This record gives sequence, structure tokens and C-alpha cells, in this order.
Amino acid sequence: MENERFDRATRLILEALQADARQSTQQLAERVGLSATPVWRRVKELEERGVIRRHVALVDREQLGLSICVLANVSLVRHTEGAVDAFEAMAAGSPEIVECQAITGEADYVLKIVAPDMKAYDQFLQNKVFKVPGVASVRSNVVLREVKYETAYPVP
Repeated sequence: MENERFDRATRLILEALQADARQSTQQLAERVGLSATPVWRRVKELEERGVIRRHVALVDREQLGLSICVLANVSLVRHTEGAVDAFEAMAAGSPEIVECQAITGEADYVLKIVAPDMKAYDQFLQNKVFKVPGVASVRSNVVLREVKYETAYPVP
């Protein structure tokens, strides 16, 4: 298996696991058209190579009481190593931030933040984000509704 191209069976395994990671090796084997042992070996190899990073359950955030989702564009005043490290450490250690991407353009980062309500979001900004030295601005975009939400990547 090469990193950039997978054979048909490996693609089917990846697609099946992204749809339902709880499938047994036997179920995967039946879906892929191989016996259980080669499927098990392929899954183990994909895990060892980091193609499969982990197996998770997707939870409905609103069922957890996290009704607010915000996409926040964050700009730093300066890009010194200390400022970047401090911001990224805060992001990595904040469970409210479910995604953090370093980006090009007007902002330096885009964050996906979940919170129970706007008051909680404001407190998060005041108590965490604005306390990081070097944060110049935060431009918040409140998500009105999710039009599309996928966790599965297309497998080339």
C-alpha cells in the first residue's frame, strides 16, 4: 500500500470504517470480499502507518447541551515563537475548541468552538483566548445551521 494510492480492498476498508468503526473484522471481510486474516492485517498496517489515527464515536453536540457553534478567526499581533506556542498550547488544551487550523489570509487561525450559550462563549473568550499574550483580534461567526457535516474523507 502506498500512501497516496490504495488498492480497491484497502479503499473499501477505509470507507467502511469511516462509516462505522464498530464493524468486526469478519463484517469488513464480507464487505471487501477477502477473508478475515488479510483484512485484519491491512487494518493493523493502516493503524501502524497512521492512516487510521483512532476509532471514535460521533456524538451529537446539541444532545450534550452545546447549542452554540462559532467559527472564530484569530489574528496575532506578532508571530514570535513564544506567541505562537502560547496560542497553540491554549488551543490544544481547551476542550471548547474542537478544531484549530493555522490559515493564510487576514487571520492567522480559524477555530471551531462549541459552547452551551453565548454567555459561556463570551466567558471562554475573556478567560482563555484574550489572556494569551499576542492575540490581537477575534472575529466570531456564529453558525446558524449546519448545511453539511462529514467526518469521512474521500479515499483516492
